[in-house]
Amino acid sequence: MATFGKSTFNAAKYASSRPTYPRQLYDFVFKFHERAKGARWDSAVDVGCGTGQATVELTPFRRIIGVEPSTRMIEQARESVKSRPAGLDLSSQIEFVQASAEDLSSIQDGSVDLIIAAQACHWFDWDRFWPEAARALRQDGTFAAWGYSEFRLSRFPSATPIINDYAQGSDPANSLGPYWERPGRTILDEHLVAVPDPRALLPGKFSEFERVYFTGSHYPDLPHARPVILRKRLTWEALLGYFRTWSPLHTFHEQFPQDVERADGDIAVRFWRKLKEETARAEGKELPKDEELIDIEWPLALILARKA
Repeated sequence: MATFGKSTFNAAKYASSRPTYPRQLYDFVFKFHERAKGARWDSAVDVGCGTGQATVELTPFRRIIGVEPSTRMIEQARESVKSRPAGLDLSSQIEFVQASAEDLSSIQDGSVDLIIAAQACHWFDWDRFWPEAARALRQDGTFAAWGYSEFRLSRFPSATPIINDYAQGSDPANSLGPYWERPGRTILDEHLVAVPDPRALLPGKFSEFERVYFTGSHYPDLPHARPVILRKRLTWEALLGYFRTWSPLHTFHEQFPQDVERADGDIAVRFWRKLKEETARAEGKELPKDEELIDIEWPLALILARKA
């Protein structure tokens, strides 16, 4: 998470390269919310909102607040709400507050109908956050948080070991595994199972708690797994751009600055090339060109809670 505050961090490039959450995910959350007899649609809060990717999808609610600790992220988020498709300006409906998820002091007690956290809750201090969420949420209000784990090449399961070696390996000179910030990355890769049930921490404050796994066949040990819904079709060139947004890559290059000077490309390029070679081998074809398309998917976990 500290990577987002570094002077070298490019929030705009980060935002353009990340996966986009599908309408199906928001609909799933909204349907959970509307099942409550007393559900209201007045206010929503996006904690750890980053560049505002999920914040702008909360427009069924009259008033929306994005909460984010990073100055660079907040700046990008404020710009993004002014330049929506078809010239739509959401700045009158959405405001942003610079604060941590555990400090919602700018929000009145019992005033929020929905709180979400998109690819952010793996950093929360739950002993502090759950009481804040319980304080801010209205009766029958909803909390929804989701996070995605390591990407997969949809049509090439044989590439998964290559991905795991690069992203989660233990060799500090040839893998990014040692450079992820922990325990956050571990919590994501374990599908948010470390997030505690608020009913145990705060008896009587929450009436429901659910874990939902949109992980397909990638993790057969997870209960009641649903099909993967987070997908993106990219050119190979754009896929390399996505790899360059990974926070551990920045840390790796700080440790090994000479890596960017290698004639065969830096560690991200070498990994990217290995993936190309594996897809060519699996299909019995030539190496794919940079402008050719490749289908990517991310297993995603969702947690849902309802205020009593």
